[in-house]
Amino acid sequence: MLKLPSPKTIDLQAKLFRGFSDPSRLSIMEALRDGPQTVTEIVHTTGLTQPNVSNHLACLRDCGLVSAEQHGRFVHYELSDARVAQLLGLADALLADVAKGVYECTRYRRPAAEQHAKD
Repeated sequence: MLKLPSPKTIDLQAKLFRGFSDPSRLSIMEALRDGPQTVTEIVHTTGLTQPNVSNHLACLRDCGLVSAEQHGRFVHYELSDARVAQLLGLADALLADVAKGVYECTRYRRPAAEQHAKD
């Protein structure tokens, strides 16, 4: 018989995936797949505003998905673990096979107010 993870483990997994569920945070992590970047570089790469990037980087650092290292006047951010990049790559590969279903899914839409604010 298959043993399911404990409810505590499932709660932690859900919390981890919430870190990946925000488009801004996901965009930042995608940018960091290419290697360490400063906030300015992330802003340029993602098109997000500086305050937005800084706010999401703080969240990603608190969750342990991103680490930071001071280099002179600049802080360079990078993915904290190679498996974060691997997970993003697995998501790309999975989407290649199931993108139509994900695109057409009506159960996981962003709230209208959030969607209009980003458009």
